[in-house]
Amino acid sequence: MNQRTARAPLHHFSVPLSATRRGARLARLLAAEQLHDWGLPLDPARLVVAELAANAVLHGRVPGRSFRLTLSVRAPRTLCVEVADARGERWPVRARATTVAMGGSGHGLLLVEEFADRWGVRAGPVPCKTVWAELDLTPVR
Repeated sequence: MNQRTARAPLHHFSVPLSATRRGARLARLLAAEQLHDWGLPLDPARLVVAELAANAVLHGRVPGRSFRLTLSVRAPRTLCVEVADARGERWPVRARATTVAMGGSGHGLLLVEEFADRWGVRAGPVPCKTVWAELDLTPVR
């Protein structure tokens, strides 16, 4: 959740998942199901969830620890996607600044930066970090 957003969520969903490829896939599937239940568009939120969950598994994994997916909808129609992983000391960097230097990796955050209206990272819950992305929603047609 962005620090600027202090209102109670209209909708809230949170689940711990195994820090495995299967857990990342399940995060995407659960997010799609929850968004559908809330009557919200699946894309690009589904892609943002997939990228943040994959990053949690690839870069934030600590053996025996899970990651947590949280979705919340706040007025006026803002979806917040949060993924907390166990590697609180290892923060992502802005993708555009590092893409050339990273070669074959780092493209997931480029996608998050492209599709999210805002994104960032914050410390906590201790010893974790939470990577969040906000998407301003348009009505489903």
